[in-house]
Amino acid sequence: MTALLHRATPAHAAALAAVHAAAFPPAESWGEDAISLQLSLPGAFGFLDERGGMLLARVAADDAEVLTLAVAPAARRCGIATGLLHAAMAEARSCHATRLFLEVAIANGAARALYRRFGFSEVGRRRRYYADGSDAALLRMNLL
Repeated sequence: MTALLHRATPAHAAALAAVHAAAFPPAESWGEDAISLQLSLPGAFGFLDERGGMLLARVAADDAEVLTLAVAPAARRCGIATGLLHAAMAEARSCHATRLFLEVAIANGAARALYRRFGFSEVGRRRRYYADGSDAALLRMNLL
């Protein structure tokens, strides 16, 4: 892990929430309380990149799920999301997860391209998943 990438704890919730609020519309951003709660749950983990990125995930049995990944607009296209995903994959593997799941907005072409480069494939759709009524693609990758 680089000096700019830190393992997140509930003490980082305010910084994580600030990144999330910068990256998502108000109806979709997660507040400090929600983030703190997520990080306190069994199997949950997170990472904070000081340059303006964050990721929350969890492991249950042999499955892992990226709950949210956010990069502030001013910090995009700098490899932050790539670093966060590599860290999440390593943590999931260390917890013996064999698959990693996530949802991504159908219209988010940049994120979908990133996930394709990592080997994610679409395994389903969640209709009207987001607050604006848009659909999400359910993606999966094998960690083995």
